[in-house]
Amino acid sequence: MPPPARTDFLGHPKGVFVCFFTEMWERFSFYGMKALLLLYLLKHHRFNDDGGYDLIGAYGGLVYAVPVIGGLVADRWLGMRKSVLFGGVLLVLGHLGMAVEGEQARLVNGVVVRDEGALQVFYLSLALIVMGVGFLKPNISTIVGRLYAADDPRRDSGFTLFYAGINVGGLFAGLVCAFLGETYGWKYGFGAAGVGMLAGLAMFLWGQKYLQGHAEPPAPAKLRERVALLPREAWIYLLSLAGVAVVWQLIQRTWTVQGAMHLVAAAFGAWFVWFLAKHCNRVQRQQMIALLVTILFVLVFFTLYEQSYGSWVTFSDRLMTKDMFPSLVSDASGTLPWSLFMMAATPALMVVALRASDRGNARLARAMVWLLVLAMTAACFRDVVLVPQTAGSLTFLGSFFIVVLSPLFAWLWPWLERRGRNPGKPLKSAIGLLFAGLAFLPLLAAAKFAGGGAQASVWWLVLAYLLLEIGEMCLSPIGLSAVTQLSVARVVGLMMGGFWLATAYSETLAAQFGKLASIDIPEGATIDFASAATKYANLFQLLLWIGLGCALLALVVAPLLRRMMHGVR
Repeated sequence: MPPPARTDFLGHPKGVFVCFFTEMWERFSFYGMKALLLLYLLKHHRFNDDGGYDLIGAYGGLVYAVPVIGGLVADRWLGMRKSVLFGGVLLVLGHLGMAVEGEQARLVNGVVVRDEGALQVFYLSLALIVMGVGFLKPNISTIVGRLYAADDPRRDSGFTLFYAGINVGGLFAGLVCAFLGETYGWKYGFGAAGVGMLAGLAMFLWGQKYLQGHAEPPAPAKLRERVALLPREAWIYLLSLAGVAVVWQLIQRTWTVQGAMHLVAAAFGAWFVWFLAKHCNRVQRQQMIALLVTILFVLVFFTLYEQSYGSWVTFSDRLMTKDMFPSLVSDASGTLPWSLFMMAATPALMVVALRASDRGNARLARAMVWLLVLAMTAACFRDVVLVPQTAGSLTFLGSFFIVVLSPLFAWLWPWLERRGRNPGKPLKSAIGLLFAGLAFLPLLAAAKFAGGGAQASVWWLVLAYLLLEIGEMCLSPIGLSAVTQLSVARVVGLMMGGFWLATAYSETLAAQFGKLASIDIPEGATIDFASAATKYANLFQLLLWIGLGCALLALVVAPLLRRMMHGVR
């Protein structure tokens, strides 16, 4: 049964909306920084393409691997609320640290001279972000689940609402952070991301009362126990800061991250084979194999998907137009995105809405929500149509299409289910990989056009994002669901860790593929369109065939996997 209406807002626990806005701001800061990261490395610190791809691959791998540890620490000792708060503080420090640009790198006698002090602050900031995401990301999702009873029919729609928060944050991240960074200066883009995370942390602190006690430590007494003169809780924080120091060093030596990924993958594979042989019956063995295959398909998908923050960004920066409606775009000088002011107003509007709901003033509460929705729509329209776009700001297209497509797919799957035609997980994997591969087809056409010496139209990129996000809507929900349904119960946590490690591995693989289109532009020279376009075309063609080939493989093995799942859909 749903909880009493007094604790609800728009039909859901009020804590869900606190988590929605906390995650919205966290994703705003995360994707805003990510949209700028590669361009910042190439243009400000003057990394070559290979070095830039290696660093974003190492960073991406670590940022998806550390949440495995953060989730375990929260489950055993710290609790979700304290984990989210600690992660939020680390994220604020990391994002604000990114705003320390230092002097721009320069070429002296053919050698790149960088501001090493600013570069170390940059690496430390990335390490703080990695550790912050590790504590915040897995635990805020768990809080949402705890706010509903196990049999509450609102659970799925609650997670849909929470997922919308992720994508609203991602949508405005490009329009605000990337635009400011590329138009006014890197520090303004990274600074906006830091202020955004500060707003998210403040929202979570204010809204803790709405979490209904579901996010507290599992055994508070254990946190107070003294271990070698200090309480256990203090040791958790100190060891986490030591972990920041370790990541700070690792991220400067990208080969160590890549090597660790390979070793972890080999160790996980060896454990998996041993566990199947020693501890599984026939049905469990088949379900676990089906799960591993599903995770591998997810790995391939995200290897293709992460090109949108790698080779797609450099391609659009170098060889594509940026504005979708150039005749309507105003001069960039003096222009600020309305999204900046809209995002700044969201915490106040939400606080007013929840307080009005507390007092029983449903009309004012709903009015604030409608005002927020209308402000988001107006800001998005204005900033997309009238404001000049940049290579980084165009990353908003991914989240934009998810926001647009989500209602369609939310209707489509139940509609197919009622008619007995809802494709199962194996077939959805094939469809997702098919669209991920097809997303490179318009970019291949764009690269061939740019080879003639003129910039290709940005509409090729728009089409690529549309196809990619259709694929994500088919495949994205599959992985985590499959882990919970197909794992042997006593290793579900380990298999969930395996899923996130596979996602981390995909970041490293994506970077290595991106390096196939690395381009060196000599000092003072302009880009050779024909040569650059050929490199990008070769990369996009390779990824097209990888996507289509894996989609075909997934389609062929789908009947076998369906049987091996033994009734799990």
